Amino acid sequence: MAIYKNKVEWRGEHLGYTWMQNGVEMEFSAPPDLFGKAGVLTPEDAFVAAANTCYFMMVVWAAERFKMDMVSLSIDAEGEVEEHLDRTSWFKTVTLYPKIVIKGKPKEMVQRALDMALKYSTICQSFKSEVIIKPDIVIQ
Repeated sequence: MAIYKNKVEWRGEHLGYTWMQNGVEMEFSAPPDLFGKAGVLTPEDAFVAAANTCYFMMVVWAAERFKMDMVSLSIDAEGEVEEHLDRTSWFKTVTLYPKIVIKGKPKEMVQRALDMALKYSTICQSFKSEVIIKPDIVIQ
């Protein structure tokens, strides 16, 4: 079983610093509308990016498994936060919009690869949020 580690440290006000086990380190903050600092990572950004980057890597993996000639892949992501009366909130949905261009394979096969990518995305499968995939598949 893999174990991933992270460390955070308070740097005053609504600012922190984080270190990840793969060597990346950076400032982070609450979002500016919650008295945070602009221009740095927020936990909300990291949440949506975690889903997007993990799914992205699984699409690459699935395309290799299906022996697809991938011309391009880009994915936009959007997280919808639902606010509750008691002032708590959660990400109700994370929607991923993959745009994938593949040479010479049936569209149905590409869709199966995208479905497999979601199934094997550790991050997406770990969320209580609904993860929605809205692909734009182009066959050349």
